[in-house]
Amino acid sequence: MENEVKDISTVITDFWNQVVSAVPGIILALLIFITGLFIARWIAQLAGRKILARMDDPLMARFLTNALRILLILGFLTLALNAAGLGGIAAGLFGAAGIGAVVLGFAFQDIGENFIAGIVLAFNRPFDVNDTIRIDHHFGKVKALNLRYTHIKTFDGKDIYIPNADVLKNPVQNYTADGFIRYDFVFGIAYEDDIEGAKEVVQQVLDDHPDLVHDEAHENFVVVDELAASTVNLKSFFWVDTTDFRANATKIRGIVIRDIKNAIDANSYNMPADITEVKLYGGSKDIPIRVEFDRTPNSEAENLA
Repeated sequence: MENEVKDISTVITDFWNQVVSAVPGIILALLIFITGLFIARWIAQLAGRKILARMDDPLMARFLTNALRILLILGFLTLALNAAGLGGIAAGLFGAAGIGAVVLGFAFQDIGENFIAGIVLAFNRPFDVNDTIRIDHHFGKVKALNLRYTHIKTFDGKDIYIPNADVLKNPVQNYTADGFIRYDFVFGIAYEDDIEGAKEVVQQVLDDHPDLVHDEAHENFVVVDELAASTVNLKSFFWVDTTDFRANATKIRGIVIRDIKNAIDANSYNMPADITEVKLYGGSKDIPIRVEFDRTPNSEAENLA
């Protein structure tokens, strides 16, 4: 019994001695890791500014900055484990990373899919920061591209975070990729009006409008669209600068419509409302309508009468 007590005491003493001897290494490891976090952040920020100064691609610069910060943190983690005498654990962790990635890939398939999609979008994507895009039914300005999601800000103030896998799979409409977008709208004139004359009036408005794009690559024009029930419908096409999508694309479209309407009125062209035609079938000669007058007095004078 005394031998067993001595053995237990010896084990506890040895364990305590190992813990005491390991304390300096653990403290040093913590200092290295905590200091490494601040150093990694500082280096990443410094490198990010340098990369942004040399690149015209802020999304790629931010991706490279984040990747550099993660690599630096992993490096300091390895140093900390070695300082604590746990170099074997560090080697084991990195050696098992491949197997762990496979296991986690099955367990977190969606996260892994979005992560890979984020890497693909970082190097090859259809938009940049502050581009106005539409993905599915989401419409707004791109604010950031992270490794798992794309952040867009809608024009009514909502922040939408779209998984990168959805961005990669769905069609992306970019309204500001080259800075131009073409709008159109339909308007009708009376059948008795001169079609070519009305087209010339509208074309003059498009040619002289200061807010539209005028160059060889972007033509503004008007065509006959259809012969509708009550009107001859004309359709105008015009190009707008979309550097600031909300100001140029939304407001200017309304201004152009207003100016064309005023020009049509000023040149005595009619824009009739829809006309409903009533046809009688079955041999009827009269329209079956009866008009009745309200005999209820509606004024004090009628009441006195």
